[in-house]
Amino acid sequence: MSRITKDEVKHVAHLARLAVTDEEATHFASQLDDIISFVEQLSELDTDNVKPTAHVIEMKNELREDTAAPWLSNEEALKNAPDDEDGQVRVPSILE
Repeated sequence: MSRITKDEVKHVAHLARLAVTDEEATHFASQLDDIISFVEQLSELDTDNVKPTAHVIEMKNELREDTAAPWLSNEEALKNAPDDEDGQVRVPSILE
């Protein structure tokens, strides 16, 4: 027995303003039933001694030291620009 009916799928699709055919509603109802079955299997696991986590492996951000370093001069930065004017890169106008 399916826990999600085709009519429920069509109702939710209607609320989401999605058009689904009868064939698609039947297919999605089957998929949603499979998902519910899988979640029920997960709820059978004993997780009493398992620490809550947000990710399966421990992750942390590795940030470099924030130090000032020499950078390009304005002339060096404009050296490869196709066109420049008054120390800035000149680009074609996109608005008329």
